[in-house]
Amino acid sequence: MSAGHVLAIDQGTTNTKAILVDGGGSIVASASRPVETRFPRPAWVEQDARALWSGVAASAGECLARAGNVRPSAIGISNQRESVVAWDRKTGEPVGPCVVWQCRRTAPFCAALREAGHGELLQRRTGLAIDPLFSASKARWLLSQTPDGMRRAADGELAIGTVDSWVLWNLTGGAVHATDLTNASRTQLLDLKGQRWDPELMALFGIPEAALPTLRPSSWRYGESVACGGLPAGIPVCALAGDSHAALFGHAIFSPGPVKATYGTGSSLMTATSEPVESTGGLSATIGWSRAGQTMYALEGNITVTGGAVQWLGEFLGLRDAAADVAALASTVADTDGVYVVPAFAGLGAPHWKDGARGLITGLTRGTGAAHVARATIESIAYQVRDVFDAMEHDCEHSLPVLLADGGASRNDFLMQFQADILNRPVVRSASSDVSAMGAAWLAGLAAGVWGSLDELAALGLSRKTVRWMAGSNRHAFSGGRERIGYGAGRRVAAHDQSGADVL
Repeated sequence: MSAGHVLAIDQGTTNTKAILVDGGGSIVASASRPVETRFPRPAWVEQDARALWSGVAASAGECLARAGNVRPSAIGISNQRESVVAWDRKTGEPVGPCVVWQCRRTAPFCAALREAGHGELLQRRTGLAIDPLFSASKARWLLSQTPDGMRRAADGELAIGTVDSWVLWNLTGGAVHATDLTNASRTQLLDLKGQRWDPELMALFGIPEAALPTLRPSSWRYGESVACGGLPAGIPVCALAGDSHAALFGHAIFSPGPVKATYGTGSSLMTATSEPVESTGGLSATIGWSRAGQTMYALEGNITVTGGAVQWLGEFLGLRDAAADVAALASTVADTDGVYVVPAFAGLGAPHWKDGARGLITGLTRGTGAAHVARATIESIAYQVRDVFDAMEHDCEHSLPVLLADGGASRNDFLMQFQADILNRPVVRSASSDVSAMGAAWLAGLAAGVWGSLDELAALGLSRKTVRWMAGSNRHAFSGGRERIGYGAGRRVAAHDQSGADVL
């Protein structure tokens, strides 16, 4: 271990956060900026690409200032996945909005692909079902809405990429247009096994390769920063990873076995696999993370709206702090009194893949109050996670013994207990609220030499405090304990409760 520090930038759907991690794996400073989202039409979701970059620069500069202007050894980036930006290479200006992963504006095009019989090809080649969630149809829409966009993209005048590529372009002053394999694996343009942009898929979506970023491993020296705000020039950018993939790495899942769930605006359940798994249960094969000479695949179920439903309800009810106030409201009733919420504001993702579905509240009576709806909204998160968990067990063909939880909505104790009860499995929450950012930091630190091996990172993971919820009559058995949980390079590291008894 070196004495270096790593700056990790987690550019998410609702906020951008920067953390500075020291060589011992501790967060020494952090800063964040909110992200504004627009909904110009029903089921359309977009953000301002320039504002995304401004938030990255501001949060990174403030984080370093709070740490006393420590000069990091490396920068790592985790990002909201599948969201797409197109920009002019000469001016660096976006030619349209950032089309967010939740957006359903390309549903008619995706329906046409299904009707034309392309579903089997895309599932086999990319591991992904046809759905507006994924990036390629969004990229096509952006180019089609840009004057002479297809020609300009083919001639290399336009660049197109997911948010990691946009952030990297700006961090390096336009010197580098690249992406990592995790983000590329969510575009439907990547040959998953060959790990290359696929000519047949690019032709199917009408995306010229000249506009696409160069493919690299997640842990890789991409280039160096330029001075921007409080971020100094010359810092190597050494990691890119989609947020859910970075969380997989941040949980120290370095070999197949455990399942993690990231509870954010939407949610992702992911388990590592040695090779791509052909799902029959509505899940996706993807690349979990990669570094030079090593690629870890994963099986994933991506849920479109989970924590976002709580945010919506809080805003709908006019609550000041949506997440905290909805949770407090839900705790005032013992059950939902028969109310159920289906938060399909932008369709249903895995394992259902119904992009035309829309949200509903059912079971209302004259006695229904806001607290019942609040509790039902929180419970809807757990029900959707259970759907994916069941599908994952089906595809893996073995029981999954535990769920590792992270993300903002995992801070809700009631949700975690309810999740354990309906899964009938232990749910273990990391005490860190920055698992995605930590995963990006670890990936960058590996490439920069701050840490020397996966085993060294696994040892850092062992020191984290976790909280465990048990299902049913055993629900309080280990709640609040300090459990040492981690998975080393190719092996399982023991996990114990306070008494030292094996709990996994």
